[in-house]
Amino acid sequence: MKSYRMSMAIVVLVLASLACQALAGGPQSIATPSPAADNTGPNATESIPTESAGESSDNTVNTDFPMTPDAYNVTQAAGTLIFYTKMSLEDTMKFYRDEYTSKGYTEREVLTTVSDGIFSMVFDGDPSGKAVVIQSVDLGDGSRTVSIRLEEV
Repeated sequence: MKSYRMSMAIVVLVLASLACQALAGGPQSIATPSPAADNTGPNATESIPTESAGESSDNTVNTDFPMTPDAYNVTQAAGTLIFYTKMSLEDTMKFYRDEYTSKGYTEREVLTTVSDGIFSMVFDGDPSGKAVVIQSVDLGDGSRTVSIRLEEV
């Protein structure tokens, strides 16, 4: 029950953040430099151009987290990566299961929750010793947000 409350609190915070961005004129892409990374290991850094539907941007976000191929409105702050995707809940979950299991990570299935277009997944195996937490919320317009971060779980 405590895990469910924590997951719901995080989802509410993500939604509040998105609502604040919408009121301020929409999400702003942030180019965030990351520390030098080994591009051959399980956390190879990706440089992903940020895009919104139909727009291109020269900004990039350097991240160790994999993103869906159609990721747009990408924002990274305080160690959390947030982006939008048009992929379904099932396809998004499959994408992350495939990505992380192929890198040798293990899903902590007891912490995986799916409810009303919302999911939360946790993977162990990051070299930092922290767990990879992935959460997603269906926005009801054919898109969803995805939030990824490292966390002590």
